[in-house]
Amino acid sequence: MLIWIFCWLGHGTHATALETVSADMSGQVHETRMVLRDLWVEHVFWVRNYVFATHHKDEYGERAAVDEVVANARSIANSLEPFYGQAAAEKLFELLAGHWTAVKGYNDATFIESSEQKRQSAVVALTENAREISKFLSGANPHLPEADLFGLLSAHGGHHVAQIKQIKGDDLAAEAKTWHAMRQHMLVISDALAVALAKQFPDSF
Repeated sequence: MLIWIFCWLGHGTHATALETVSADMSGQVHETRMVLRDLWVEHVFWVRNYVFATHHKDEYGERAAVDEVVANARSIANSLEPFYGQAAAEKLFELLAGHWTAVKGYNDATFIESSEQKRQSAVVALTENAREISKFLSGANPHLPEADLFGLLSAHGGHHVAQIKQIKGDDLAAEAKTWHAMRQHMLVISDALAVALAKQFPDSF
């Protein structure tokens, strides 16, 4: 298992050099920040629903959660379309779909197939996808350092893996702590994106 899966333990967020939102932000920056926060938190919310539905063999819940995860990925991608265009939004959606495919693969290999080989393959896919998303976003915005993004997104993948293992083991106390860390981590990522957008496109704010 790759080391980064556990690098977040004991820490609320992954430390980076990314700038945080200042107290004197403009109204439009604050609005963008809150929209992005909602979108990124919805991602972990619906993935969590899928994990629990799989654990309880709730096929209806699984289908509903999958639909919401995909719709949310589309919304996250589309949130960048006004800044970078439709082609960039489509590319981000493709990358986010890759993230979901890897998480789902790890989940299903845990609950349905009990395959350690497939779990390991999913972890490798998660890592590579985090690298690709980091490269894409950093290439689009100079205020998003690639190494810092990779650290954040790698830790995010680690949260998913830990959560799946804890739900599989019915360790709900530990999962509750992971959920809190996941949610806080999403706020760090979304806030970093909001600040980077405001710095790159000041006339839009």
